[in-house]
This record gives sequence, structure tokens and C-alpha cells, in this order.
Amino acid sequence: MLTGKQKRYLRSLAHHLQPIFQVGKGGTNEQVIRHISEALERRELIKVSILNNNLDDPQEIAAELAAGADAELVQLIGRTIVLYKESREYKQIELP
Repeated sequence: MLTGKQKRYLRSLAHHLQPIFQVGKGGTNEQVIRHISEALERRELIKVSILNNNLDDPQEIAAELAAGADAELVQLIGRTIVLYKESREYKQIELP
């Protein structure tokens, strides 16, 4: 579980990132979650965008992605999700 200070720090790091995954009208599935989990292992901090043609609730999608990838939901702003998971092999981010 991340503290408020840690989330604030991660949000500042994520500000300049571009979303590397998009969730479309098909929603989430095991393959999307697996790819996100692999990307989190390499990068630790990623952004995911939810396309406008997806009619699902963004909060539900964010919770599903975070739970499926065993990651922390840092931020959900509009239709953009920021996820963090500490990497075992490629640790780059030191949390305060």
C-alpha cells in the first residue's frame, strides 16, 4: 500500500509519460492484463488510456487492471490510469 507522499511522488514522475496501452470497446481481458504486468516489471510505472468507445466505468477498469497485474493504482484522472509495481529485476524508482 502506497502512502500519500509516495503517490504524489509517483504522479510527478508519471506526468511526462505517454500511455503505452489502450483499453478499447472490448474492455480488459487476460491478455491485456498479462501485457500490462510484463510492462510493469520492466518499467515499474506506466500509463494506460481508456478510449472513448469503451462505455465501462473507468474506476472499474482501473481496479480490474490493478488487481489483475498485482499493481498499485496511483491515479485515475479522466480516462487515464497510472499504475505502479515495484520491479524485482529492473528496480529504478526509489520511493520516499
